[in-house]
Amino acid sequence: MKLLYSLSIRLYVLGIRIFSLFDKKARLWLAGRRGIFKRLREAISPEDRIIWFHAASLGEFEQGRPLMEAVRKDHPGLKILLTFFSPSGYEIRKDYRGADYVCYLPVDYKRNAARFTRMVNPCKVFFIKYEYWYHYLRELSSKKVPVYLISAIFRRNQLFFRWYGSWYRKMLNYFTHIFVQDDASILLLNQHGFDHVSKPGDTRFDRVAEIARQTRQIEIAEKFCNHQPTVVCGSTWEKDEELLAEYINQSDSQLKFIVAPHEIHQSHISKLTASIKKPYIKYSEAEKADLSGKKVLIIDNIGMLSSLYQYGHWAYIGGGFGAGIHNILEAATFGLPVVFGPHHEKFKEALDLIQLQGAYSISGYADLTKIFDLFLTDTGKRQRSGETAGKYVKDNQGATLKIMNLVFTSRDN
Repeated sequence: MKLLYSLSIRLYVLGIRIFSLFDKKARLWLAGRRGIFKRLREAISPEDRIIWFHAASLGEFEQGRPLMEAVRKDHPGLKILLTFFSPSGYEIRKDYRGADYVCYLPVDYKRNAARFTRMVNPCKVFFIKYEYWYHYLRELSSKKVPVYLISAIFRRNQLFFRWYGSWYRKMLNYFTHIFVQDDASILLLNQHGFDHVSKPGDTRFDRVAEIARQTRQIEIAEKFCNHQPTVVCGSTWEKDEELLAEYINQSDSQLKFIVAPHEIHQSHISKLTASIKKPYIKYSEAEKADLSGKKVLIIDNIGMLSSLYQYGHWAYIGGGFGAGIHNILEAATFGLPVVFGPHHEKFKEALDLIQLQGAYSISGYADLTKIFDLFLTDTGKRQRSGETAGKYVKDNQGATLKIMNLVFTSRDN
């Protein structure tokens, strides 16, 4: 199995090299890893005491961010190294000021893992939610470096728990402690002989609560909404936008739409605007424009979405007709009911909020129309759903403090 694993890594890299001929993200993936050891050797001092955080991409970074910031605040003598696997995380957060060093994770070859671990010499390591790299975990374990998995979720259909998954399952023994989000994960791990596990919860609740406290006013959005009922549509993909455009075009209500697509390149924005028949304006063109007659505000930049939710009466979160929904907690923390597509089964918060009636899943246009029309006409129902969503976020905060109390002692200062 070790041989098959190593072979699969090499085949993956070969595939990336082939895709890089015509795919920008693949080129970034390769380019970002060139010369990485030279850069680290020049940046890291032998005297540095480093805490290493690893995130697959941007979503996992946001999940680990509260813990990074807590380490920075409580243990200022420690340095923070942040690594990413994906360009979609690194390219956006490569200048993150909460870390002393930010780089790509070198490919999980045995020699890379040994060299990287020796060069960084971390005091502690945190892998966020999903990442399981055999050679890194084995190397860190052999060096007796504490390694923690945070905000994890385990399901019976994962590779670890298949009849052929015993080799992968053994990787979980390399973690000093596994912090999970739910009781089902604890039960599943316990059934397979793992007892180095506890449930502090999901650190994202702490993150979105902090986002809400630090939210900034956006004058253009405030003028556009003008106290009218507004739905904020966050991280939308093409299928989401097809449904939204159909509703927008057929609706004669006073409802306004703020649409923040996941992809903001020109061709996508052009396709989106071509599908909308009602008056719209792009954010980049709105500063000096008359917004009074506009029904749709299209956000053609990044970094603004979390602050836009404050202007909504409910939210539509994209991704549910693809691989899975984006972050619904950023909207829920503002007390907004959330609506999303059918592919949400891997997201505990979505399942919880549906059960509590703070969130609603749709499978097509008829469902979207039913929910949107209900929220327009039954403001009491809408407000109760929003209050439920906000309370859910508040009740689930505190995971960061629980992890910090278990992992760090006074000797770590």
